[in-house]
Amino acid sequence: MQFKKILLTGMLCAFVIFTYAQNLTSSVSGYLKTSAGEALSGATVRLLKSNFATVTDTNGYFRLARIPQGNYHISISAIGYKPIKKDFYLIAGIETKINLSISEDAAHMETVNVLGRTKAQEVNRQAFNVTAIDAKKLYNTTLDISGALDKVAGIRVRESGGVGSNFNVSLNGFSGRHIRYFIDGVPMDNFGSSFQINNIPINLAERVEVYKGVVPIWLGSDALGGAINIVTNNSQRNYLDASYSYGSFNTHRSVINTAVTTKSGLTFQINAFQNYSDNNYRTDLRLLLQNDMQPELRAASVKRFHDNYHNETLIANAGVVGKSWADNFLIGMTLGKNYKEIQTAARPEAVYGQVHRRGNIVMPSLKYKKVNLLKGLDVTINANYNFGYENTIDTARADYDWDGIRDPKVSMGERGDGGQYSEYRNNNGLATGMVNYQISEHQSFAINNVYSTFNRRTDNLLFPDRNVLDPAKTMHKNVLGFGYSYAMQNQWNLNVFGKYITLKSVIGSINRSNNDKKLGYGMALSYYIMRDLQLRGSYELTNRMPEANEIFGNLENEAANPLLKPEKSDNLNLGIVYGFKLNEVNRFSITANAIYRYSADFIFSRFVGGTSSQRDFTIWDNRDGVRTTGLDGEIRYSFKNWLTAGATVTYQKLINLQQYDYDPNAKRYYTIESLTYLDQMPNIPFFFGNADISGTFKDVFVKGNNLTIGYNLLYVHDFWLDWPSFGSPDTESKYGIPAQVSHDANFVYSFKNGRYNVSFEVRNIADKPVFDNFALQKPGRSFYLNLRYFINKSRK
Repeated sequence: MQFKKILLTGMLCAFVIFTYAQNLTSSVSGYLKTSAGEALSGATVRLLKSNFATVTDTNGYFRLARIPQGNYHISISAIGYKPIKKDFYLIAGIETKINLSISEDAAHMETVNVLGRTKAQEVNRQAFNVTAIDAKKLYNTTLDISGALDKVAGIRVRESGGVGSNFNVSLNGFSGRHIRYFIDGVPMDNFGSSFQINNIPINLAERVEVYKGVVPIWLGSDALGGAINIVTNNSQRNYLDASYSYGSFNTHRSVINTAVTTKSGLTFQINAFQNYSDNNYRTDLRLLLQNDMQPELRAASVKRFHDNYHNETLIANAGVVGKSWADNFLIGMTLGKNYKEIQTAARPEAVYGQVHRRGNIVMPSLKYKKVNLLKGLDVTINANYNFGYENTIDTARADYDWDGIRDPKVSMGERGDGGQYSEYRNNNGLATGMVNYQISEHQSFAINNVYSTFNRRTDNLLFPDRNVLDPAKTMHKNVLGFGYSYAMQNQWNLNVFGKYITLKSVIGSINRSNNDKKLGYGMALSYYIMRDLQLRGSYELTNRMPEANEIFGNLENEAANPLLKPEKSDNLNLGIVYGFKLNEVNRFSITANAIYRYSADFIFSRFVGGTSSQRDFTIWDNRDGVRTTGLDGEIRYSFKNWLTAGATVTYQKLINLQQYDYDPNAKRYYTIESLTYLDQMPNIPFFFGNADISGTFKDVFVKGNNLTIGYNLLYVHDFWLDWPSFGSPDTESKYGIPAQVSHDANFVYSFKNGRYNVSFEVRNIADKPVFDNFALQKPGRSFYLNLRYFINKSRK
C-alpha cells in the first residue's frame, strides 16, 4: 500500500512538472512604424512555418502569445511596403519585444489597388454586419461625416435643409436615436448641437465604422438599430493638415488638424473646424403656400430668407504617448458654439422670419489606453462633461410668409405659444471603462461599462417667474456589457455578449419619475469558406431607453413625450463578403446582407397635429410592433491603381403590426382594427442606392502631380409622407415624396505628391428637387472649391 502511494505521488509530480513545462511558453510583441516614423495599422505579422499570425492595430502594435521556446523567423507584410523578415530566439516564460520600421515599396505602389487589406478592410472582416469607410480617400472633398455615410449600403442620411440643418440617419429602417454615434468608441450623446456628424469635417476621421443592427459590447450603448463609430487619426505624430473651401449659398468651411510629439513622448493635438452658410437656395412652393404671399411676389420658387448657420469648434489635447504605463494618456478640452436661424417648422407650411437658436459646448475630457497593462490585459478609460447651453429665441411680434414680408401682430412669438427666450443648460456627463483580457492566443473576455448623466435646467429670460414651474429634468443611465470571443485567424470567429441597462429619469414639472431595467444578449459568428470568402451571421435581443430629447423635447421643433416607453428589438443579420480577381489588374469585392427585425414599443416620429400651438411640431411615440425585412448589397471594382467603380442598393420593408390604436383620453385601446394595421411605416425611404466611378491619373503636367476625376449618382424611390391607408385611394391626392435622382462630380488636382491639393465639386448637377424629412426641400445645384495643404514629418 505504501509503495502504491509513493508511486501515485511520483506520477502526480511528474504530471505536474510535465504540464508546467508544456505551459511555460513564450510571446513576442512590438510596434511597427513606417520610415516616416508613423504607426502602421493593418500589417500582417506571421511566424513562418507555424500557425501564429496577427494584424497590427491602430497604434502599430502586435503580439503573438503561447509560442513554444525555439528559433523563429518573423515576417511582416503590408500593401505598398517592402516585406520584412527577422530571425530571433524565444526563451520560455519571457516576452520578447521587437520594434520594427518598414519602408514603402515604390514599384508595388504603382500597381496596388483600393481593394488591398487596409485597416478599413480588416474591420469589414469582423463577424458583425459592419462597413468601414476609408475617410483618408475623401480628405480632398468638402464632405462632412454625414455626407460620407450617405454612400454606404443600407444608409440614408436625411436632412431638413442645407448646412447645419437637422439630420436623421436611417440605417436598415431604423432611424433617429435608434442609431448611436461614437468618436473613438466614446458615445457622442452629450456633445450638443455644436459637434454633430453633419458639421464634423471628414478630415477629422481616419475611418468611419458602421455597425448594422447588432452592436459589439466595446461600443457601450443601448442602440436599437446600429452604431456609427468615428475613428480619428491618432497614428500621425507630427503633421499639419489644413483646408478651406468656398461654395454656393455663401458657404465657407475651414479645417485645421495638427499634432506635435517630442522624442520623450509628450504630445499636443489640435483639431479645429468652422462652417458658415446663408443657405439661401431656392425652394419650390405648392400653390397653397403661394396664395399666402402678396400677389406681386407670388412665385413657384423662392429663396430661403432666414436660414443662416455657422459653427466653430476647437478640440485640444495634451498628454503622453508610447509610455510603459500608457499608450495614450490625454487631457483635453472641446470648445464650440453655433448659431442657427430656423426657416420652417417640421413642415414648409409654417414659415419663420426671426426664430433662431444659439448653443455652445464646453467639455473637458480624459482619455487613457494601455495595451498589456498586465500581461494580456488591455485597459481603456474615458470621461467627459459638457457644461454647454442651448438658447431658443422667439420674441418677434410678427408673422411671416414665403415672401419674407414682416406682418406685425400684437401677440409675441411666431410659433403661437406666447414667445420664447430661454436658456437650457443641457449638462451631460459621461464615464466609460473597458478591460479586455487575452485568455489565450484565440480567446478573450471583455467587460465594458458606460455611465451617463443628463441635467436640463431652464432659465426663462422672457418670463423669469415661470422658472419655478419648470424644475430640472434629469436622467441617469448605465450600460454594463460583457463579452467572450474566440477567433481563429482566417478560419472562423465567435462573439457572445450581454448588456444590462438601467435608466432613471425625473421630470419635476409633472412630478414624474421613471425607473427601467433591461437585459439584452447576442452573438456574432463568421466562417471563412476560403481566405477571401466569408459568411457571417449575428443576432441580438437589444433594448433602447428613450433619450432626453425624446422625453423632454429638443427646444426647436420636437415636442416632449414623458410617457414614452423603452423599446426592444430582435435583430438578425446574415451576410456574405467575397473578394476575387480576374487577373492581377482586375479585382472585385462583393458584400450582401439580409436583415430581419421585430421591434416592440417601436419609437418613431410623427406630427403632433391638432389645433394646438404645437401642430407643426413632431413628437416621438411608441408603436406596439414593427417588423422590418430587407436586403442590401455593394459591389466594388478596381483596375490597377487608377480606376475604381462601385454601386450600393438597399431594399427594406417596415410594416406596422399595431392592430388596435390607443385612445390617450380613455386610456385604453380601440376595439376597431386600426386603419394603418399592416401599413408600410410612413416617411421612411424603402428603396434607394448609389453608384460611383473615379479615375486617378498620375504625373499630370509635372511628375508627382496627380489628377482624380469622380462621379456619384444617388437614387431614392418615391415613398409616402403619411400612412398609405390615409386619404383617398387616388395616389395623386396623397402627399408623398417623389422619386429623386441626383448627380455629383468632383475633380482633384494634387501637387508634390499630395502636399498641395485643389478640388472642385458640383452637386446635384441636373438641379432637380431633392427632399428629405417631411418633404423639406434640400439645396439645388451647387459648386464648391476646396484648397488643402498637408505635411507630415517624422522625428528620428
